[in-house]
Parts: sequence; C-alpha cells; structure tokens
Amino acid sequence: MNKVTDADSAVADITDGSTLAVGGFGLCGIPTVLIRALHRGRATDLRVVSNNCGTDGHGLGVLLADHRISRVTASYVGENKEFARQYLSGELEVELIPQGTLAERLRAGGCGIPAFYTPAGVGTQIADGGLPWRFAPDGSVAVASPPKERRDFRGREHILETAITTDVALVRAARGDTHGNLVFHRSARNFNPLAAMAATVTVAEVEELVEPGALDPDEIHLPGIFVQRIVPLTPDQAGDKTIEKATVRD
Repeated sequence: MNKVTDADSAVADITDGSTLAVGGFGLCGIPTVLIRALHRGRATDLRVVSNNCGTDGHGLGVLLADHRISRVTASYVGENKEFARQYLSGELEVELIPQGTLAERLRAGGCGIPAFYTPAGVGTQIADGGLPWRFAPDGSVAVASPPKERRDFRGREHILETAITTDVALVRAARGDTHGNLVFHRSARNFNPLAAMAATVTVAEVEELVEPGALDPDEIHLPGIFVQRIVPLTPDQAGDKTIEKATVRD
C-alpha cells in the first residue's frame, strides 16, 4: 500500500509516444518536479492532454522547448510563445477544446463513460469540423478536426464528445498520504483530480506527505485507488511556485 517513490523513478517507464494527462491551470497546481524529472529522461513524441502547456521555460514549456511533445490537447495556448510558434509553423499538432468539455472528457474517461452529448461548441468549427489541428509549412491546414455527431435533446442541438484516457497522469497535491489519498488546494483542484482519474498510471507529487489516517475522509478530494505513485516534495520544492502574470496595486 505504500506508494512513495522518488521523481526520477516515478517517470522512468514513460516511453516515446506515451500519452500524458497533466494537471494544473496556467502555472497553478502544475507538477513541476515531475515535469523536470521527465525532462531529464529521454522520452519524446509525447502526446499531452492539459488545460494549457505552461509558459516559456516553465512547466510543460520546458518539454516543448526541446521538441519532446508532438501533440497537445488543450483549452488555450496561454502565455507560451513557443507553443504558439510551433503550432502555427506546423511543428506541433494541437486540438483545442472548450475548457468545460475538456474537463468533462477527462472525467468521463475516469468514470468509464465512453462518450457524452454537450451543447458546447454547437454552431462553431468544434461541431462542424475544419478546426486546424496541424498546419503545413506554407500556412495551409494539413490536418483538420472532423465534424461531430449531432443529436437534439428537448429541441436543443448537442454534439457528441468522446472520453479521454491516457497512459500516465502527472499531478500535484497539497497534501497526501502514503496510500495515495490526495487533497488539492483551491484552484489546483480544477484539472488535477480529473487528470488523475483518466490515466492508467497516476503519479502525484505531494507538498505535504502524511501517514494513513491523518487525513479526514471528508477532506479527501481524490481517493488513493486512482493513484499508483507518490513523490513527496522537499520544502524548497513545495515552495518553488512561479506566478504566470503578477498583478499588483499602484
């Protein structure tokens, strides 16, 4: 039941072409220690599912900079100029999905639901197809999204979205026990639990590791059944958090 290991060992079996679900939002709640450990390894051609792809030099941005990611499923490009450059130049395939749909596709994958209908995206290229997934070097569209299956419910059109599952998930939690039960802090709770549920193997870096029984069952956001490996962070690692865009008063 003890799932504790170190970061390098936790990601050592991630191979070329692996699919990864990565938690966090912007730079909030991202598994920076695990991403750096993955960067120290050799795995490439990674297919990443994440709300965004970090920023230049931070989070998933370090893997992007070394061209270790070949495909991204995300909600937005964010503050990452290299992400935008690789996408527009045809070096990177990108599937952009409405944020709520991305969250629900991950949740569905974790719950064993193969697909669901949603009104989000109706009347746009999300539903009709033709959204650029990959550009050609000359700027034309090399790969475009296909049209979605449609169905009316109570007189309103919906489109069919399929669940997302991945080989591995990398997530970050504020607290966790050695059995893998996790607690997330505020905004870090948005995509981390969903990413963890959707993967075959979930690796969680934990800012504060406690013994089993120390967490009140009512405060656990993700039960240990979804988590296979736990990486405890040092105080310096836990406190090393970058602000994506600092906003201060005059």
